[in-house]
Amino acid sequence: MMLRRLALSRRALLRGVGATLGLPLLDAMVPALSPRATAATPVGRLGVVYVPNGVVMAEWTPAAEGAAFELTPSLRPLAPYRSALTVVTGLRNGPPNYAVHGAASTRFLTTEPPMASTGSIVEAGVSLDQVVARRVEKDTQLASLELSLDAPFAGVCDIGSSCVYTDTISWRNQTTPLPMEHNPRAVFERLFGEADTTGREARMARIAARRSILDSVAASIADLSAGLGAGDRAKLSQYLDGVRDVERQIQKVEEQGAKELPPLDRPTGVPATYQAHARLMFDLQVLAFQSDLTRVITCMLGRELSGRSYPEVDVHDAHHPTSHHQGDPEKLRKLARINQHHVAQFAYFLSRLSAVPDGDGTLLDHCTLLYGGGMSDGNSHSPDNLPVLLAGGGAGQWKGGRHLRVPEGTLIGNLHATLLPRLGVPAEKFGNSTGVLAGL
Repeated sequence: MMLRRLALSRRALLRGVGATLGLPLLDAMVPALSPRATAATPVGRLGVVYVPNGVVMAEWTPAAEGAAFELTPSLRPLAPYRSALTVVTGLRNGPPNYAVHGAASTRFLTTEPPMASTGSIVEAGVSLDQVVARRVEKDTQLASLELSLDAPFAGVCDIGSSCVYTDTISWRNQTTPLPMEHNPRAVFERLFGEADTTGREARMARIAARRSILDSVAASIADLSAGLGAGDRAKLSQYLDGVRDVERQIQKVEEQGAKELPPLDRPTGVPATYQAHARLMFDLQVLAFQSDLTRVITCMLGRELSGRSYPEVDVHDAHHPTSHHQGDPEKLRKLARINQHHVAQFAYFLSRLSAVPDGDGTLLDHCTLLYGGGMSDGNSHSPDNLPVLLAGGGAGQWKGGRHLRVPEGTLIGNLHATLLPRLGVPAEKFGNSTGVLAGL
């Protein structure tokens, strides 16, 4: 009997010694009662990508509205995916309270201001991603995945507020912020369960052993492949090549890190350059979506107050001080280069998603991706006219290729209230929303 007639579970896993490997969508997962079907019903996915410290809005905002808009300098890396983009202009993040940067990141997905706190007791509101995660968590191995390109800070940040407010954008509930993982090795092991612990000693032992997750599940892969059709075998091969490539990248980084930093002062597995780190983290997100291990991912390309420099785009000054440009043309040019560099990493993510078949389309067709930040001008910490765009096909929920200008002062909660029903969550309101966005 052919496996495609057996209708494999969408959550089917390959298991080996200490490892599990989720499967991509295969024709064999089409319900057996629909023998003529060639693809299962699209699974919607939500991805959020956050950028800190504001942007140069003159370099971000398209002049024309509707389908006639042209990509601005900051958005030009997204040119191949213009038809999948909806740039949204005019949204407001609510008035900042005592901590402008903490409020920017906290309110972006919750709409709620952070409670004044310098200790372990913090409070905000449930975030958009977690509302969706609660709806779909029964169908996936992980309810959600939270990632960052910056290590978390401890203690007090931003005018005497807890660093928690700038370390994460994801809140499980009002008092439970979710930590963002910045180490690719730890993310890989969380996805594929290579070990019971991600501690330093265990990780170094695995590096020494050069153990591969694919080696651990080799027998299961062989058994499965033997019963698949040619199309499914090709899909499985592409997916396994992706897993292997990510493993190789992580191992290479770890080997270099062990040589360059004998005391291992930084977590093993973090690439030396920003671009390499960002793209490896996006590769991991593609694998997570492709294997349906999770359908909800948040990723911070940087934390608010980030002092990172970007020598790869000739910006050697720290990001946050540069964002306080005071109208200095040179600082504005540097900040615009940072903004475009962030967008270029997002464009890489879209390229990877668009290359992966999923049902009758691609992963990009079936994703809803929200990209943006919690403030516009970093110099004034403005919560108005946020830099926000949507990408992906949303599993057929809307059409891209547009610049949508909403009435000035429209709360970002209205965007979230508009997205939730299209992500399978019945809702008429979210946070401080006052309605939904017309024309989205």
